[in-house]
Amino acid sequence: MWSGWPGELVNVRREPSSNRRRAPVSRSIRILFEDDEILVVDKPAGLLTISTNKEKNRTLYAHLFDHVKSKRPPEKLFIVHRLDREASGLLVFAKSETAKRRLQDQFKGHSTHRIYRAVTERRMPHDRYTIDSYLAENRIHRSYSTRDPSQGQRAVTHVRVLRRTRHRTLVEVELETGRKHQIRAHLAEQGHPIVGDHAYGSLYNPIRRLALHAVKLAFKHPQTDRLLVFASAAPKQFDDLV
Repeated sequence: MWSGWPGELVNVRREPSSNRRRAPVSRSIRILFEDDEILVVDKPAGLLTISTNKEKNRTLYAHLFDHVKSKRPPEKLFIVHRLDREASGLLVFAKSETAKRRLQDQFKGHSTHRIYRAVTERRMPHDRYTIDSYLAENRIHRSYSTRDPSQGQRAVTHVRVLRRTRHRTLVEVELETGRKHQIRAHLAEQGHPIVGDHAYGSLYNPIRRLALHAVKLAFKHPQTDRLLVFASAAPKQFDDLV
């Protein structure tokens, strides 16, 4: 399993500078870290990361855009990566084109460290395994594995079982790559769709959301090159399911 950078990781918690005016941010959105280059947040379930043709205003980006625009002088905001609407957890945004490019280079180079918690349907038989496939997208925007490398992008997902019941499994998932719906597609193709993921074959939705949460995010600061590590506990609902 991929282990990230060698050496000690440093946990960081920092609030925005007190001498800056802050715009109201939804109470469900926690800002974990903010400086002149980046902003790290804990996204709630049910909120899009960025707008679509059907939804323009009720997005995480819209909330945070208002926040940075209220500063004096106003700041910019750039998308680096995304979480699905019904997923929750850690995301980093950039405040400059340079920061965005440097962060996205880390994601493309697979040097970021991303760990998720998920609850799946059915009992997984193995304690650890790795899924390595090429993911493509069909006409209804669902991801699926293909044997033809020319038709998809390589996707590598590491899975570790934390707890099992007769009908569900709590897993920790580590992404080595970051493709669209990678975790959802890979787990579903193993016969273990994430609880609440109707699009990928889940039959139940007892917590009225997707049981997927980004619990850890680590990357190097785009300006200082300092290693930053953030953590967010998975919702208690996940434990209740298993």
